[in-house]
Amino acid sequence: MNRFSVLLIGVVLALTGCKKLTDPAPQNNGDFENIYDEPSLAHGLLLNGYTRLPTNGWTFSDVATDDAVSNDATNNFRRVATGQWSSVLNPLDQWTNSRAGIQYLNMFLAEADKVNWDTKDPMLATMFKDRLTGEAYGLRAYLMFYMLQAHAGWVNGVLYGFPLVLDPETPTSDFNKPRATFDECMQQIYSDLAKAEELLPLDYNDISSASQVPAKYAGVKTENYNRVFGRLFKLRMTARIAKAIRAKAALLAASPAYSTANNPDRWVEAANRAGEVLQLNGWLTNLDPEGVTWYNNKAEIDALASGAIPKEILWRTNIGSNSDLEADHYPPTLFGNGRLNPTQNLVDAFPMANGYPIRDAASSGYSSGTPYANRDPRLAKYIVYNGEIAGPTNAVINTSADGLTNDALNRVETSTRTGYYMRKLLRQDVSRNSASINNQKHYRPHIRYTEIFLAYAEAANEAWGPTGTGGNANSAYDIIKALRNRAGVGRTNGDAYLESVKNDKDAMRTLIRNERRLELAFEGFRFWDLRRWNQDLNETAKGVRIQQNVHQVIDVEARSYQDFMRFGPIPYSEVLKFNALQQNTGW
Repeated sequence: MNRFSVLLIGVVLALTGCKKLTDPAPQNNGDFENIYDEPSLAHGLLLNGYTRLPTNGWTFSDVATDDAVSNDATNNFRRVATGQWSSVLNPLDQWTNSRAGIQYLNMFLAEADKVNWDTKDPMLATMFKDRLTGEAYGLRAYLMFYMLQAHAGWVNGVLYGFPLVLDPETPTSDFNKPRATFDECMQQIYSDLAKAEELLPLDYNDISSASQVPAKYAGVKTENYNRVFGRLFKLRMTARIAKAIRAKAALLAASPAYSTANNPDRWVEAANRAGEVLQLNGWLTNLDPEGVTWYNNKAEIDALASGAIPKEILWRTNIGSNSDLEADHYPPTLFGNGRLNPTQNLVDAFPMANGYPIRDAASSGYSSGTPYANRDPRLAKYIVYNGEIAGPTNAVINTSADGLTNDALNRVETSTRTGYYMRKLLRQDVSRNSASINNQKHYRPHIRYTEIFLAYAEAANEAWGPTGTGGNANSAYDIIKALRNRAGVGRTNGDAYLESVKNDKDAMRTLIRNERRLELAFEGFRFWDLRRWNQDLNETAKGVRIQQNVHQVIDVEARSYQDFMRFGPIPYSEVLKFNALQQNTGW
């Protein structure tokens, strides 16, 4: 008998019974205690941690930086950049989302020992409990990292983070908790990650013999081990992912904005943590040669089986078949809204193909009359500039001010404001034409290996200089040389520019930061990087006006940040409710 038949019988009995039709029906609400005998309900608490990961979707906070503007006048990051950022209007907020996720995870952790994970096999029950508990610790640490990044700040000379709430809150809890210091929050993140690493496998893979079962689960059958830790659980939190989160957190803690004495020990910690992740992946021997275009490697993406992870990706979301990104960001003639417009500032950050910055006119060969010739190949892969082709029909996109289509500079509300459109992240085989619309597979990386390579390079340069390794397999110089070579930069001249700065720590720092800007463009890093580096947030966003083939750099959008905005606010509503909660200075 199917569920519909059962429901129908129930309705008939209700209508023919002796009770009045006006009597309230009993609600189908279970008690919280049901989680102990229904593991799927307890599992639901854990899944709330996954659904609240900020990296589940694109935010495009680049619009709040010198890398991009938006043609959408209501875009909240545009409002942030132009002076409307406040503790009431904060699209960069992680307080509400992350704290809600942490509350669910705290509930799970408080009850996990009481759940009957498997009523027939105690060892299976133990393994399920270990894995899910490890996932919860890893997820809680990651949400704490995002809270710290978004809300750490100074109050009366002390660098604070957020209130450390490690137990589930109830209606009778004391919600008026003070903020812990930044260092206390970091230690809690590290503690949670250590527990996750202890409980989780490095990766989820099926084993083929009992000899591969970890000693702590000795005696477990191969098939039972695979039921808990096998390949079906790929994309869930693992020890490898926990190590990568630790590397991200360590880099944040070592950065100038959070390390008042520019503590060299923190840079060593950050380098070694990133190095540990890279060592597990074979360092540069496993650098994905196609990693620059991970988002548009069509054959690879289309062939991804459930849980499969491309070489460039350490952790990713599920695959979705849609064309939302293209609908938002394709140029108008490709039936898109052209929302994110890369700036001239970002275009100028791409070097020439020979590796020299364009500002070095003598060595680079740059010409303002032909500004896109012989440039870093990543420029054409990431940005649509005037005369480039795009979309499934290889249409020529004319962004000049005297262009005749809606792709032209400021032609209509969906036109570019800078003379550029975003290409990165978009699949060029998507059609938005209503006569032939199609969807294609996309995924979102939670963590890319390139991010970890760049974190290592940054920290290693600060800790040991450009060519030092601290006992690791590679130096900052090695990493940057490999990334640039993969991108097609400096191949014809041995990357002479890199060679010229390889013994200069300050020059290498500038180069590493620029490589990070390019490699991670539009992926939501630039805003946070500028803040943690204590760099200028107020560089005017520029564009290019092309008329009769003459290129003129123009101011597009002024930035309006005050110095205290290097650290984001605590939500105003929270400060109003709880007097123990001190607001960051200036907000």
